[in-house]
Amino acid sequence: MRERHPRSPSADAKSSILGDATACAVSRRDVLVVCGTAAAVAATPSLAAASPASAAARMRVDLRVNGRAATLELDTRTTLLDALRDHLALTGTKKGCDHGQCGACTVLVGGRRINACLSLALQHQGDDIRTIEGLGTAEALHPMQAAFIKHDGFQCGYCTPGQICSAVAVLDEIRLGVPSHVQADLLAAPRPDEIEMRERMSGNICRCGAYANIAAAMAEVAGEPT
Repeated sequence: MRERHPRSPSADAKSSILGDATACAVSRRDVLVVCGTAAAVAATPSLAAASPASAAARMRVDLRVNGRAATLELDTRTTLLDALRDHLALTGTKKGCDHGQCGACTVLVGGRRINACLSLALQHQGDDIRTIEGLGTAEALHPMQAAFIKHDGFQCGYCTPGQICSAVAVLDEIRLGVPSHVQADLLAAPRPDEIEMRERMSGNICRCGAYANIAAAMAEVAGEPT
């Protein structure tokens, strides 16, 4: 039998096939261009609409910092730490981790220590806030500041403002009888011994490792033998 070969497509058929493929390729490019343009146009009104909302999210905040009244107009997302540093120029309070894990931003609010990086400024309307600048001056140091200098309770000094503010609050907590995790008897009055103070200061990190000297400074202010 005579072998039969498949017929080759005619020139017109080839043209038709290639022409369709080319058209498809062009169409895909066109679709990509059109989609990209549409996405850009769709995003533009969203950005424009977001601007007024961001600008409007501000409010007046009245604080009392280191004995002085301070009125600020702040973005509602502003932390107390950023309000102190960026709006009141109280840069003694340091920004360390910005996650509440190092204690460098410790300040006193109503006599109690807090991490200023975890607290919004607007939460402290009318609160009495004390930073390291409000504890003492170069001419009249707070006893804790003087003890830190005497016992070399710092090296680089970056964490020192938070350490001092926290140390002051720790001794107040002990005097008020606030219990801690290392107390065997939670009903007994806590003592300002080294174990107690180390536990309470555990949220304040010193990357230079001046912990022994910090404990000695606190013991002196507490009246404990060192």
